[in-house]
Amino acid sequence: MTEILIIEDDKGLNTGIAIGLGSEKYHFTGCSTLKEAETAVKNTSFDLLILDLNLPDGSGYDFLREYRCHSDTPVLILTANDLEVNEVMGFELGANDYVTKPFSLAVLRARIENLLRTGASRRSGSSISVAPLYQDRSLLLDPVHQRFQKNGQEISLSRTEQRLLLTLLENRGNTVPRERLLETVWPDGTEYVEENALSVAVSRLRAKLEDTPSSPVHILNVYGIGYVWK
Repeated sequence: MTEILIIEDDKGLNTGIAIGLGSEKYHFTGCSTLKEAETAVKNTSFDLLILDLNLPDGSGYDFLREYRCHSDTPVLILTANDLEVNEVMGFELGANDYVTKPFSLAVLRARIENLLRTGASRRSGSSISVAPLYQDRSLLLDPVHQRFQKNGQEISLSRTEQRLLLTLLENRGNTVPRERLLETVWPDGTEYVEENALSVAVSRLRAKLEDTPSSPVHILNVYGIGYVWK
C-alpha cells in the first residue's frame, strides 16, 4: 500500500483529495497543521507528500526546508500561490512538483503517479533510466534536489527548464524525440503550447548552462528527431 501524506488546512479539500484519488493502491493521511505533519513523518514512512504552503502554524516552505535535511521522499506542492517566484522558491527548497489551485483531479493523479514511479525507480536502482545527476569541471546539475550550479554559482531554472533538463539527463546519451519532450515538459497538455515553445526552452537552457550557447557541447539538436544530452 502506497502511503501519501496530505498537509492541507482546508479539511474539506483534504478529504476531497483522499476520496477523489482513493483506491486500493493508495492510503492517505491528512494533516491540517505543520505540527501534525511533523509528528506524522516521524511515525510513518511515506511514499509521497502533498504540501500546502500556507498553514495555520507556519509556512510550508519552512517545513520543506527542514524535511529535505533528512528525507528525499517526493514532495508535491499544492497551493493557490501561482506566482513564478513562489514556484522557483519551492523547487529551490526541494519540491519535486508544483500544482496550483484550482486544479484537475485527473492531472493531480497523473502528477502523483509520475512522482511515485520516479521515486520507486530511484530507490530500486532501476537501470531503465540514468540517474539524473550531472557533474563536470564547471557544472553541477541535480534536478531531483533542485541544485544547479555553474562555476560554483547557483543557477535559477524555471519549472519548464527543470523538466526539460531532467528528461535529457535521464536519457543521457540517447536522443529524446521532440514529441516526448513536449509531453514531459508540458504534462498538462500540448494543445495550447506554441509550435516553437520547445526550441525556445532549449535556447534558454543553453544560455544558462553552455559556455557558448551558439555552439553547444551538452544540449545537441538531432536534426528532424529531437535533442540529446552529451
